[in-house]
Amino acid sequence: MNSDTLAAGGPADGAPRAGWNSWMAGAGMLIGLAIFAVLFWDEGEAALRVWIDSAAYSHCFFVLPIAAWLAWDRRHVLDGLVLRPLPAAALLALPIGLVWFAANRLGIMEGRQLAVIAAVEVLFLTVLGWRFCMAMMAPLLYLIFLVPFGAFAVPTLQKVTTWFVEAGLSLLVIPHYIDAFIIEVSSGVFQIAEACAGLRFLIASIAFGALYACLIYRSPKKRALFILASIVIPIIANGFRALGIVVLGEILGSPQAAAVDHVLYGWIFFSIVILLLIVAGLPFREDSLPPPRLTRLAPLRPAGMNPLAALPAPLLLTALAPLLALSLDRSATLPPSPPTAGAPAAGAPAGLFTEAPGCVPATTDGPQLQLRGRDIAAQRFSCQGMPLIAVVQPFSPRTTASALYLMQRAVSGEDIAEESDGFSVKSSAGAAQWRGLLTMGPDRISASALWIDGAPSVSGMQTRLAQARNSVLGGEHAPVLVMVMVPLEVKAERKRAQAALESFLNAQTGLAEKIVQISRSAAKG
Repeated sequence: MNSDTLAAGGPADGAPRAGWNSWMAGAGMLIGLAIFAVLFWDEGEAALRVWIDSAAYSHCFFVLPIAAWLAWDRRHVLDGLVLRPLPAAALLALPIGLVWFAANRLGIMEGRQLAVIAAVEVLFLTVLGWRFCMAMMAPLLYLIFLVPFGAFAVPTLQKVTTWFVEAGLSLLVIPHYIDAFIIEVSSGVFQIAEACAGLRFLIASIAFGALYACLIYRSPKKRALFILASIVIPIIANGFRALGIVVLGEILGSPQAAAVDHVLYGWIFFSIVILLLIVAGLPFREDSLPPPRLTRLAPLRPAGMNPLAALPAPLLLTALAPLLALSLDRSATLPPSPPTAGAPAAGAPAGLFTEAPGCVPATTDGPQLQLRGRDIAAQRFSCQGMPLIAVVQPFSPRTTASALYLMQRAVSGEDIAEESDGFSVKSSAGAAQWRGLLTMGPDRISASALWIDGAPSVSGMQTRLAQARNSVLGGEHAPVLVMVMVPLEVKAERKRAQAALESFLNAQTGLAEKIVQISRSAAKG
């Protein structure tokens, strides 16, 4: 990010047209960014929602102001610079659009958002030229921190933190037992939860490290080393923090006493670590050195193209991927729900769910379930006096994996729940791995499974890849969501409701064959 050395023409290079081109370039960028805001509204809205909901990404609100300040701090390097649009750079929008399309089909929002930032960079390069982008490289690249990325690293960070605690306890000769992320010592049990993995510290440290490196150093090597230190040191520090909590719990004889306000104390500890990182980097600072002399090239002619004329190419090429995705999404219409009782439709079996021990069909209907504003057919039972709702809903073969997961969350109520907690379902009905979920507000317990390509899916990249292929090429089987829910009157009913739910699922011996039949029928339309 060495943006202090660039090539520029002299003040006389095209002076009569320099001011006019600057106005045209500014207008072009405003138009281009406005069109991007419309094209990629979903990506921006999703990012904003994460900034608000997650403490790990609350610093993202400061990224735009920081980038603007970095640009203002570097304004002197633009003196005498003639803006020269680079139309050929618009071709970079094609591979970026391909990356966006792949992320869209796979349902990876962070990939889509990173592609959008890259497209913005291409817009700057095309309209304003490479000299401007070299001069403003630091603020332009800092925009990457607008993307709330890094959640994928949480399991790895949990493993690293757990390993660090285990190594520390062994070194301190403290008896312990570790199972996955559960650490048991004589004083009690600790868990390396997602909040303890250190992601929020790590992301904030990287953002700070990049800013500090841009301000203090001019050497690319020193900047890279400081950013690397901003990644490694917080991971090590978080390991010490977790080890300290466990050791303190052992000393106090109470895990609860040691873990009180551990997040708050973690931020204090993190602040101290950042302060030490700053102090360690100060002896190598270069901000007091005089700025490097600008490299002078042969005089440039006035820009041969109006910046506005360079605007359509990157916009059109960038818009290809979203337009293609929109066309595929519109073809992904929601098939009707299969009948759950009574006469079946052609190709669909009647009585998708059978009675189970202690579960009989309900004599009265409850409120209708809805998905995408459409009613969903639901089969209702009474299980030991508790209401049970069973749903089988097919989708278009062209539905993306992310849309399926969003619908799964919507039907279960997870997307609006005040609290949610997963659990393991002791059932393999339909040869599926059921996802158990307890939600509060709405209060219910549910188990759900997805069938992809006529077989139970295993959540993960394999499912995303399979459905991404189907969303483009179609398939012989439609994806099918199966969900069984038990509303809770009081939280104390959880164990009884879970037992009833698992007993009901274990009785559905022919469920897999019925779902395969439904998926084939729905795929044929």
